[in-house]
Amino acid sequence: MSTPSTQTPARNVAQQLIAAHLVEGEMTPGTEVGISIDQTLTQDATGTMVMLELEAMGLERVKTELSAQYVDHNLLQTDEKNPEDHLFLQSAAQRFGLWYSKAGNGVSHPVHQSRFGKPGATMVGSDSHTCAAGAIGMLAVGVGGLEVAMAMAGEPLYVTMPEIWGIELTGTLPDWVSAKDVILEMLRRHGVKGGVGRIIEYHGPGLEGLTAMDRHVIANMGAELGATTTVFPADAAVRDFLEAVGRADDFTELVADAGATYDVTDSIDLSALEPLIAKPSSPGNVVTVAEAAGEDVFQVVVGSSANPGLRDFAVFAEILSGRQAHPQVSVDVNPTSREVLADLIAGGWLTQLVGSGARIHQSGCMGCIGMGQAPAMGRNSLRTMPRNFPGRSGTEEDAVWLCSPETAAAAALTGKITDPRELGRDLGLDYPHPDLPGKFSQNTDMLQPPLDPQEASSVDLVKGSNISSLPDFDAVADDLDLPILLQMDDNVSTDEIMPAGSRVLPFRSNIPKIAEFSFTRIDADYPAHAKEAEGGHAVVAGENYGQGSSREHAVIAPRYLGLRVVVAKSFARIHWQNLANFGILALEFTDPADYDDGAAGARLVIKGLHGQLAAGREITATLGGEEVTLRHNLSDRQVKMVLAGGRIPAAAAS
Repeated sequence: MSTPSTQTPARNVAQQLIAAHLVEGEMTPGTEVGISIDQTLTQDATGTMVMLELEAMGLERVKTELSAQYVDHNLLQTDEKNPEDHLFLQSAAQRFGLWYSKAGNGVSHPVHQSRFGKPGATMVGSDSHTCAAGAIGMLAVGVGGLEVAMAMAGEPLYVTMPEIWGIELTGTLPDWVSAKDVILEMLRRHGVKGGVGRIIEYHGPGLEGLTAMDRHVIANMGAELGATTTVFPADAAVRDFLEAVGRADDFTELVADAGATYDVTDSIDLSALEPLIAKPSSPGNVVTVAEAAGEDVFQVVVGSSANPGLRDFAVFAEILSGRQAHPQVSVDVNPTSREVLADLIAGGWLTQLVGSGARIHQSGCMGCIGMGQAPAMGRNSLRTMPRNFPGRSGTEEDAVWLCSPETAAAAALTGKITDPRELGRDLGLDYPHPDLPGKFSQNTDMLQPPLDPQEASSVDLVKGSNISSLPDFDAVADDLDLPILLQMDDNVSTDEIMPAGSRVLPFRSNIPKIAEFSFTRIDADYPAHAKEAEGGHAVVAGENYGQGSSREHAVIAPRYLGLRVVVAKSFARIHWQNLANFGILALEFTDPADYDDGAAGARLVIKGLHGQLAAGREITATLGGEEVTLRHNLSDRQVKMVLAGGRIPAAAAS
């Protein structure tokens, strides 16, 4: 008589990472699981709220293996607000036991990968592009700030177990095609919703030609597909990277088991790719560069977490070397870290860039988040950045395209969108293969380590006049009768719900003030109407509501103004989690045709909400006078949280 096998089934990399950190639930797609978290990442646009949440929770010291706070978004010092927030973040890092990276050190994601990233570790970050760390075999998930605060407090990350989407890579990239074209090909095929509910895992022989920083480019923009995260194996390329940054001892091999399978599959022949570009105003609006060729270009911006490697800048520099940029083009270069800047100087590439007419800016996010580098209205701007949502650049009527460094360089020289392969044919340019150093610059002193617990306990938080406390939010009533203030289309981004940029982000620590900008890109009068709607209000949206940035201001600020319910055809993952965390009920249409009943001015009426939530997924309501059936996707844990008014009130009541 045979006995059942107790052998662990063959697992892919993502499954291995989850299994090693699973503390609650089972690895069945669609069910809620709890995952222990090793590291956290916060940046200044979202980190101030995280630190205020830690204060509200009464946390003495972070309980993760490592937490790091970066200042990379709000670098402009047009008044006292940003510098004061930087002082607050530095004091909070000292008080709660975080590493601190000051302004000018660089963009959080590549700096963290270089200094702290470890194969096999888990990480959450209050930035949607935290997933970039999957390049070196980490399970790194972008979440709202409160999820990060809870992880710092030792709580697991609760997430709906995703499907694992295996993408087999074969072949090698041709000249004038690079890693950015790989992720743009994914977006061309699958759009901005293609990765929802999935972890993307790349595998196959094509990986051999992709460095760890190439993989960073691809993993970073998995966020634009809506994926929970992206994972690569930790193989020889990752070992080489960690050796190059002086951390060879942190390498652990992590590859898929023989015979491992995937829930969903796809494949890309890298040899067949050609230069691609995302047209305004969505990362999913991808065409070949050849199709878009001939459009006038007035700005080219190179840098950001989406193309942060030394190789990306060096290729751009060597294409421009000895040539002047086209007279109508502003060429802007944002080195992604002090270390990359040092290597650009040592390799002679900075001299090439300056000689070609480029402007060299701070090491940070800059134009990617609309902090300077705004383009002229309606004039094409080509950027090696991850997002081109309407108005994100800081210009309301912008025309931002997303492309590789090679395509950006071609436009810089010609003043038009140009297939970079044409440079080789028409100008006799050979495709450059920069001679990168075997060891990258290592500036470990730029990062401030945590204080010891005794010294940390005596640190007071430094709060400037622009920093307010986290608002208190009340519980959800059993009966709701709410006016609909907005009816929105598909793919509304958090940049439209809560704008970024130099005008708005300085108020990120001042909820009453930043609330005045809520939804103003959709309806300039929303804040006034929200204040007039006593007892709260609701909004209605189409598919993929809340795509883009993880910023929880896009939830907290409307909640402060009285938003209690969002009814949509579907939600983006991080925003949906943020809504629950702050006590806003997210409901979906069971029949998309009912969306038409939710016009602005109509009312949403729900009777006996508490009992309906306890009874199951379906919610009976009246929308615009018509009875409709809505549904929620909350776990039992999240239902209690929403009814209590959010995760912090729920924790205080338990």
